[in-house]
Amino acid sequence: MSNSKRVLVMGGTQFNGLALVHELVRSGHDVTILNRGQTEAPLPDGITRLKADRSDPDQIRDVLNGLDFDVVQDMTAYHPEDVALMVEIFSGEIEHYIFASSTVIYEATDILPITENHPKERGDPQIEYGLHKLLCQDILDEAHENSFPSTTVAFAMVYGPRNIIPDREQRMFARMESGRPILIPGDGTTLSQVGHVDDQASALEALMCKPVSFGRLYNLTGSGSQSDIDYVETTADAIGQNAEMRFIPSEVMERLWDGEIEFDQEKIRRQNAVECGAPWDVEPARISDHLSGS
Repeated sequence: MSNSKRVLVMGGTQFNGLALVHELVRSGHDVTILNRGQTEAPLPDGITRLKADRSDPDQIRDVLNGLDFDVVQDMTAYHPEDVALMVEIFSGEIEHYIFASSTVIYEATDILPITENHPKERGDPQIEYGLHKLLCQDILDEAHENSFPSTTVAFAMVYGPRNIIPDREQRMFARMESGRPILIPGDGTTLSQVGHVDDQASALEALMCKPVSFGRLYNLTGSGSQSDIDYVETTADAIGQNAEMRFIPSEVMERLWDGEIEFDQEKIRRQNAVECGAPWDVEPARISDHLSGS
């Protein structure tokens, strides 16, 4: 293939990284992945796998010493020192460095869509993950002034096969299939955008070695948006289920999510017993027997 590139993928065995590796191989590139070597994954044939721990810079330097690449797709840079090491190793050595960031870097807003020029959140509301992504970006912005060819891609919510975040569509599938209701914050009209993992991988491959992208930030997600209700209904349709939706005040949902409040299991057990006509102090299994007439 005439435009085949030697591509190093930092990571490459889980979700976004794994989808990217498959896309790069399908597109005819010479692919090497570098990770700790601890994750079993259905990797395509013909790739090279290097093993090193990013928390050990000397180990990374040793493993990469003497190897040549055209492109680095960095899917596992979570701390500024991760990116600083990549700039050190690859300055003047590669055609393109692509850094995977996140839309968590932006300030919260009710005005949509959020563009790349939207203010970044560096204050108290920001979590460590988002702040470190911003610090990584700072390093790349400075390196770009010294002609380091980098592009940052901010991922919005991603869905698809092998999603490693259990609080995404897998949990919703499980609740629907077990007949449990879906809890929705507020009135369900909040808009969001999601992108499929394979589409994200295709975009990352298409971006490679495009000089117009150097020094720039791109948001990467699906082309459309949907409300929380739309998202739940689409998920239900995909698995042939009916979605029972329960709308929870946003502030209550936030506190539940943060672990500030918990369900009172004893109170729930008593209420269930009262509603089914059983004594409140019996065990839940006996309440179930009472309901079934056993």
